[in-house]
Amino acid sequence: MKRQTLLLLAIVLLGLNLRPVLAALGPLLDRIQLDTGLGHVGASLLTSLPIVIMGLGALAAGVLRRRLGEQNGILVGVVLIALACAMRGVLPQAAPLIVSALLAGAGIAFVQALLPGLIKARFSNDSGRLIGFYSCAIMGGAAFGAALTPWLAHWIGWGWALALWALPAAGASLLWNKAAPADSAPPPGEVQHLNAWRSPRAWLLMAFFGVGTAGYTLVLAWLPPYYTALGWSAQSSGLLLAALTLCEVAAGLLASSLLARYPDRRPLLAVVLLSLLAGLLGLLFAPLQLVVPICILVGIGIGALFPLSLVVAQDHLDDPRQTGDLLVFVQGGGYLIAACSPLLAGLLRQYTDDLRLSWLAMAVATLALMVMAARFKPGSGHFHTRLST
Repeated sequence: MKRQTLLLLAIVLLGLNLRPVLAALGPLLDRIQLDTGLGHVGASLLTSLPIVIMGLGALAAGVLRRRLGEQNGILVGVVLIALACAMRGVLPQAAPLIVSALLAGAGIAFVQALLPGLIKARFSNDSGRLIGFYSCAIMGGAAFGAALTPWLAHWIGWGWALALWALPAAGASLLWNKAAPADSAPPPGEVQHLNAWRSPRAWLLMAFFGVGTAGYTLVLAWLPPYYTALGWSAQSSGLLLAALTLCEVAAGLLASSLLARYPDRRPLLAVVLLSLLAGLLGLLFAPLQLVVPICILVGIGIGALFPLSLVVAQDHLDDPRQTGDLLVFVQGGGYLIAACSPLLAGLLRQYTDDLRLSWLAMAVATLALMVMAARFKPGSGHFHTRLST
């Protein structure tokens, strides 16, 4: 029982370390660009590149699992995150920042590709709720990164402020090394793998996760610069992102706690997507006048949509390893889709000096998500005929 509790704590701490390396950048982006000479497109790569690597890493999860195992693969991932953070303090220049983004993306990819399958295997009776809590821990880490880093940067400079996030990542690696369960390899011939590439439903789930996560990455990268362009300070814009992220955490926890009451996830998805759409329209038309409602509405939308997207995918299968195969496919392709939104926003800002078109595009994408969500009727789209050994 004690080891199980330690494992739960390690999972939460791992989740908390998966986003500060990304969320800490937004409030400081204007200052980083000024000091390093990065343009808007280059600055967007600091968020887009890790998301691309996260997607590629998820697609390669099977290889990672075979080569390293879940325990060692996750350990390597969190160590890479710590190294990426530390590098930003030692070498706060443009090229090393890009390299650190690649390292961070690889580290996050290792953890995100391997941990959900482990949760499904070790906590099969309550995996949906635990994946929801793990998702909330991810968003909680983003809140800490956005809120604390601008204040630290004021005292020690932005490079060392970013580097300090290596400390909790190092702590997570030590705890995981102590608490992680030994890998259990099933006997050959007893494992049936899911061929998600040939399933239209898997592609739909991937698109749903990807477009929904695009909203998260867009807000993560460009909400603080949007408000600093409107006259806010870096500290204030960082606190806004932190407050929005706390709303995401609260919404994610609430959605996770309601899962047992709603085996049909569509009512929850409808509320969440309407909230996100309303918040995006607020950003588009009245960002200063409606900042508090925007914070709440976008936070609810993004915060609940992320865990619900994963839960909707895992609802389709019972076998832990097949579920892992599906989540690898959904997250791998989904993160590649999501990586496009910060980059496109950077291009729009470079050529139009206006981020409102990005919010408009995401609002249209949210309407598309509503159409997709309507197809997630319980019992439909299962994969029983899509298995291959």
